[in-house]
Amino acid sequence: MTGVSLDVLGPMRLRVGDQPVTLSKPRHREIIGILLTARGRPVPTTVLVEELWDDPPVGAVGAVRTFVGELRRLLEPQRPARAPATVLVSVELGYALRLPPSRVDAWRAEDALAALPGPAAGWSVPADPAAAATIARARDEWRGEPYAEFAERPWAQRERARLAEVRSRLVEAHAEQLLAAGRAADAAVALAPQVEADPWRESGWRLYALALYRDARQPEALAVLARARGMLRERFGINPVSRLAALEQAILRHDPALRMPDDGGELLLRTAAAQSDAGPRSQVEGVAALLGPLATSGSVAAAGQRRAEAIAATARLGDAPLLARVIGGFEVPASWTRSDDAGRAAEVVRAAERSLADPAADVSRRSRARLLATIAIESRGTAVRMAEAREAEAIARDLGDAQLLCFGLNARWMQSFARAGLAAERRDIGAEMTAAAERADLPSFEIAGRMIRMQALCALDDLAAADIDAQRIDALAAREGRPLARVFTGWFRWTFRQGPPPPATDEMPGFTRGLLAMAALAAAVRDGSRSLPDGDVGPYEPWARPLLAARTSSASAARALLDETPDPPRDLMHEAAWMLVARAALDVGHHPGMLRALAALRPAEPERAAGSGAVDAGPIAPVVAELASALGGSVYGV
Repeated sequence: MTGVSLDVLGPMRLRVGDQPVTLSKPRHREIIGILLTARGRPVPTTVLVEELWDDPPVGAVGAVRTFVGELRRLLEPQRPARAPATVLVSVELGYALRLPPSRVDAWRAEDALAALPGPAAGWSVPADPAAAATIARARDEWRGEPYAEFAERPWAQRERARLAEVRSRLVEAHAEQLLAAGRAADAAVALAPQVEADPWRESGWRLYALALYRDARQPEALAVLARARGMLRERFGINPVSRLAALEQAILRHDPALRMPDDGGELLLRTAAAQSDAGPRSQVEGVAALLGPLATSGSVAAAGQRRAEAIAATARLGDAPLLARVIGGFEVPASWTRSDDAGRAAEVVRAAERSLADPAADVSRRSRARLLATIAIESRGTAVRMAEAREAEAIARDLGDAQLLCFGLNARWMQSFARAGLAAERRDIGAEMTAAAERADLPSFEIAGRMIRMQALCALDDLAAADIDAQRIDALAAREGRPLARVFTGWFRWTFRQGPPPPATDEMPGFTRGLLAMAALAAAVRDGSRSLPDGDVGPYEPWARPLLAARTSSASAARALLDETPDPPRDLMHEAAWMLVARAALDVGHHPGMLRALAALRPAEPERAAGSGAVDAGPIAPVVAELASALGGSVYGV
């Protein structure tokens, strides 16, 4: 019994032991869902019939029994004939699912929420690292919308609403812990979508306004409270509770009870208040100076938003030299090749290009190098900007500027994905960045250089050396307060060293949008499994779907998908994506797909498809050999 696990907070997934099991029939998934909502309690057969059909057909009870029998064979494939079921059990008048709470993601999330302490009096909850960890684990159970395919069914509507409430409470509890840790900006970022999704929750509005106030954004906090009152009253007919009004009054009088004990935050607020009395140029320069530390401390989303606002504010001033410095002054190393916000990145690139072309900007060589490196970094995965990266690097070498050199090397690394098989080049870039950063005492760039090396060493199958870099990254991250660095090392250890599940963070969408499902799929392909996990692979869907179709639906469907499959982006996942395409083409004998995959993968033949340090699709050489063998005489000229 304990070998069965079910995930429903996203597309439904079933595992029996270590193996994923496909629930191919919608009725199977729906019966599982109905029984799970009862959480082990008996569900009469008559209730199952009523929930499954609007107008039950003749023989509906017999159909339910047939579905249950099929499900039992999936849930307990080793159960001897005529032995009683232990998972989907028969009870008086119906059935029940008997699973430990730890085996169902929705139950784990509910139990984690129930174990949290109740709300505290006043405006703040105390910092509680254990509670924060529990909340994070529970929140990360969600992979998408639960029971989305049954959204029109009454039973699913009830359960979806209940689970939405659980998730809302977890988001708010997470925000409370961020506030307790002094991370008001991060709490505001987490709560902004929450109040839009659940506008009737007064608790969400209250926390959002409090986060804005603690982030020195008093006018925005008051505007949020005014909006909340109007919306609750006019849209939902709810008379807002006095706590919202009390918060508004406390903000207006700067009530000390709203602030956290001063651990430097009050000093920052006082300094910001003094800075606000200076002219607009000085204000913009002050904000720009804070953006790098804000991003490297873990507040990536807030830093990105403020960066865009700073660029827009500087443009309105009409000060071309200052604008060039603000755009190029964000010397924050980048370690992932997919932009979190492609639209915002494109705006930064356009602004940098305008500054370079504007004679009034009077761009110095140092500013020119910064702008060129910015263009190369922000164009990641969307445009070839190696010329800009190399010019930035050359200027930095000529000036003897270590930080500028690290920035230029970071730009060249971001552009070093012209084809598969360039892991050795990226290893050398990471090594030089690490050495330069160590000499100049630039810990953020040393961490980035070691990350680049670690990722490249995974592709080169030198895991012992990658381990050394991972250990050094963790030590630097702990010493310098760089929490996001441990996301990279956590994924490395989970993928290559059988470590615990990797940490998740809202600040790095690249590690939450489909990567976990992509990693599981790549691992199954690497290990030669015929049964593949079918999770939400997010942006990797075009390269995963043909293989999943080849294994679960039909060869013709897989061939049709392969006909439409685009080339993968030239980034950290390039080789892994081509490995999935290659395997799908081999499975169904799709010659055009095999030719494309062979041409793409052959330069990387000595490597592993593991350059991300997070996903490992295995050695490339055997797949290249298999492609060449399957194609026979067709490979000449490839």
